[in-house]
Amino acid sequence: MQDIGEILDNRVLLVALVACFVAQALKLFVELIKNRKLNVRVLVTTGGMPSAHSALVTSLAAGVGQTLGWASPDFALATVFAIIVMYDAAGVRQAAGKQARILNQMIDELFHEKPDFSQDRLKELLGHTPVQVIAGSALGVTISWLARALFIVNSQ
Repeated sequence: MQDIGEILDNRVLLVALVACFVAQALKLFVELIKNRKLNVRVLVTTGGMPSAHSALVTSLAAGVGQTLGWASPDFALATVFAIIVMYDAAGVRQAAGKQARILNQMIDELFHEKPDFSQDRLKELLGHTPVQVIAGSALGVTISWLARALFIVNSQ
């Protein structure tokens, strides 16, 4: 049980999780402004503005750099991990979402006269636009720097 306590003492991890949760919460406000209705499902779905994945991994990489040094192998590892996650969010997952949208449209057109045809719709909002990834990344770095500043002020 002592190991769990040590995990909760990991400031870099906690700040990265905060960045992720803040990004998810911001999606709720963006959805409210964009569609003028409260859609709490955006709190637990992928896609949307800003990218919570990007906020998480960039906050993590920035925290590792701040804590262990910008030239450390740990920072290099966290940065490469962040790049892969963000590339996947904006590339592969967005392409899969576009394919799902086209397949859903094809099913709608092919089976519009057969109401008894039961099909599950494919999830279309899987990935992010590059702007959503950049916004999430900027949010993650900002939260990491703000947390670092608060940590320094509180430790003095």
